[in-house]
Amino acid sequence: MRRTALVAALVAALVTLGLAGCTQGGDEVTVEVTNSSDVTPSATATAGASGPEPVVVGTVATDLEVPWGLGFLPDGDAVVTERDSARVLLIHGDDHAVTEVGTVGDAAPQGEGGLLGVAVSPSFDQDHKLYFYLSSDDDNRIVTAELDGDRLGDTTPILTGIPLGGIHDGGRLAFGPDGMLYASTGETGDSDLAQDRDSLGGKILRLTPDGKPAPGNPFGDSPVWSFGHRNVQGLAFVDGQLWASEFGQSTFDELNKIEPGHNYGWPIHEGSGGASEGYTDPQATWDTDVASPSGLAYADGALWLGALRGARLWKVPVIGTGADQAAGQPEAYFVGEYGRMRTVVVAPDGNLWVTTSNRDGRGDPQDGDDRILEISPTGG
Repeated sequence: MRRTALVAALVAALVTLGLAGCTQGGDEVTVEVTNSSDVTPSATATAGASGPEPVVVGTVATDLEVPWGLGFLPDGDAVVTERDSARVLLIHGDDHAVTEVGTVGDAAPQGEGGLLGVAVSPSFDQDHKLYFYLSSDDDNRIVTAELDGDRLGDTTPILTGIPLGGIHDGGRLAFGPDGMLYASTGETGDSDLAQDRDSLGGKILRLTPDGKPAPGNPFGDSPVWSFGHRNVQGLAFVDGQLWASEFGQSTFDELNKIEPGHNYGWPIHEGSGGASEGYTDPQATWDTDVASPSGLAYADGALWLGALRGARLWKVPVIGTGADQAAGQPEAYFVGEYGRMRTVVVAPDGNLWVTTSNRDGRGDPQDGDDRILEISPTGG
């Protein structure tokens, strides 16, 4: 039976509890929301407050091994990457038949690294190209490969030298409405990298489709779009505005509205409190035991955020338009029901596909894990 969560109100000052954001945690919820618009949400996040509650309408696939990246082809088929096996899967048609189309041999799974994000070329009908973010033996990198029917071709690196670590490897890829490729990276546990603009660690990068620094980037001939990040694993666009979800350390996980050239504060600040010093504060923060946010998607007026340690799906309404966009009051769903939730993607029919991550060494796998759930964001 589907369950929703009533998130506890905090009327007085917020109490910050929790261990490291990468580990599995409990279900007690304390939410802080910061908002730069004229609308200031209360400290109480209530399931269903902003409209219909989401409903799981089906299971797309089961018995997967840490599904990490997910993208849709123009014909509606889906491409899925598995972090630890380095397999690339194709999910076909209405019956959701699963086919292995190949493995990415230059991926070297270890720790939190392996075969991570995938993005489908905006020109896929012409070039049949897929983009992968992976951990090799020496670095994190972005590679391309052509998909010819049910066969994945050889990979070609387009960006190498992203710092590699046993933790905090980033890994999300997304093409923006500008046709450029955006990539999230982590600081690998070396927090100094996040503030070093010469390093690719702890950043959001903006690249041309061939992996070069994109025209109009804020730091000249550099792929860096924003910096001061700890470990970003979710990217989503709302009417051209980029948003990102980010792991905190032991205090606050973050949802950030990303502006070019801005510094998001890590490791000087975790969560809010840096605006007076020239850093950009997050739009919303969570205690690390209810989030550890990974995938991020936008549908039906809200951002949907998969929580690993928090084992839930967060809905965050987006208030305002254009440059005035801001985060509304977060709402929690499916608390503890499906375990760790990692990737969230909007399918062509408007439903959400959400992957679980219970076989990643930090979860409690059940029969059928890992799986991909199909969720109607409008409850219908």
